[in-house]
Amino acid sequence: MPVEPNSVTDVHDGLRATGYLPRESTALVSYLAAKLGKPILVEGPAGVGKTELAKALAKYLGRELVRLQCYEGLDEAKALYEWNYRKQLLRIQAERQGTGWDDVQDDIFGEEFLLERPLMTAIASPEPVVLLIDEIDKTDQEFEAMLLEVLSDFQISIPELGTVKSKSHPVVLLTSNNTRELTEALKRRCLYLWLDYPELEHELEIVRLHTPDLPEAVGRKLVEVVAMVRDLDLKKPPSIAESIDWARALLLLGAQDIDTKMFNDTISVIVKHRTDLDIVAERVGVKLGAPAPS
Repeated sequence: MPVEPNSVTDVHDGLRATGYLPRESTALVSYLAAKLGKPILVEGPAGVGKTELAKALAKYLGRELVRLQCYEGLDEAKALYEWNYRKQLLRIQAERQGTGWDDVQDDIFGEEFLLERPLMTAIASPEPVVLLIDEIDKTDQEFEAMLLEVLSDFQISIPELGTVKSKSHPVVLLTSNNTRELTEALKRRCLYLWLDYPELEHELEIVRLHTPDLPEAVGRKLVEVVAMVRDLDLKKPPSIAESIDWARALLLLGAQDIDTKMFNDTISVIVKHRTDLDIVAERVGVKLGAPAPS
């Protein structure tokens, strides 16, 4: 059943109940988005929980999540809508001889011949949804321009049909890994949220939330090690999700400490590139094996 938040605290507690532990700024911007009907542009490095925020919001608000995964070359036919040409052709062939083009044209450009893509699905949905436009920075400025009508007016103009207006405003999140500068026109239409890797105590709280049975000392050492790994010049620093995966692996293995052997045995849970493995083993593994200072 859809939920209507009444305060920032409601959003904070609701997100936490789904397993997502938000910062105060995250709960505040999410609350404003839900109440003001403004999209959120969520920027930050990969792996800090941008996509997970959309999933958690959908779960908390009791809404379906509609996701558009962006990529280079994405166009409106894959994002908005396209016509079912085969079905249109069959209808034309089935029309009796002598029917005028105007009659056929009116017949084949109806909603039954429209193939909805994620943006159209979110706008046309009779029930409120959460629309996730993931990794918008992978598209180009032309695609951003196409989005402006959706983000500002929650409508889509179809030349053959007219304007499709939203039946219920979606909560919209656009995520960006900040690989390129987005246009000012897009930013003006959005609330802004920057997410970065969490501070040590915050990440420890996240780990505790997902693995409450992990020994306290192991959990604290885990987040300290992850912080050291992220400070290295890696192709892919470990995400928050990978910290949680590592905690679950250590809990499953019954780890009481993260020594050099345990670290080397489980390092592949948080490090996913061959060259990164060598760097991490050399820089962090050595520190774990070093005797504690007297």
